[in-house]
Amino acid sequence: MTKPLPALVVPAVMTIAALTLSACAATAPRGATTSTSAPGGSASAAAPATDLASVDAVLATAGLQGRSTEDVVAALEASTEDRTAGPVASVRHDQVVLTAGDRQVAMALPAGRTYLSIAPYEKKTHDCYNHNLATCQGELAGAQVHVTITDTAGASLVDQDVTLGANGFAGFWLPRDIRGTVTVTYAGKTATQDIATGPDDPTCLTTLKLG
Repeated sequence: MTKPLPALVVPAVMTIAALTLSACAATAPRGATTSTSAPGGSASAAAPATDLASVDAVLATAGLQGRSTEDVVAALEASTEDRTAGPVASVRHDQVVLTAGDRQVAMALPAGRTYLSIAPYEKKTHDCYNHNLATCQGELAGAQVHVTITDTAGASLVDQDVTLGANGFAGFWLPRDIRGTVTVTYAGKTATQDIATGPDDPTCLTTLKLG
């Protein structure tokens, strides 16, 4: 059996007024960036900055300058502050895009790894595609669940009890470009769903209905 990869359980607490179900990115394509006004009034896509100075300037708004991508993801998921004003962070297949005011930067995810956040539910859920570290909110905050994730070859990637964060999510670092299955068990109920971690696949899974 393959040794389970590290899991990041996400205990985030945020201002209730800032947490709306429409806050997650539901259908944004992977390459989407902020549109800015070009000369003449036409819109053009501005690629997020990746230079260290620009990244640190945005991270400084949360006191995270100089931190690794994994540390930044963990800190923003676990933040007890209202982050809707920034930095707002959207997790993609191979990077996390952070926005603060009119500044947008990108940090690469660890080589060969991607991040998948799951929010199992019983009664209420929301559409989500790119996981938003600041504003996504699931139903079962603080619930104790058991999560297993296996790839199509049957290798175990995750097999553990986790506590869903105050945002109702648990996040896991997984290999990129695989297919597999996630199963969540809670209070005698189970939800199972196929997953994939390719460039066109979501980093936010909110369709695990327990039953």
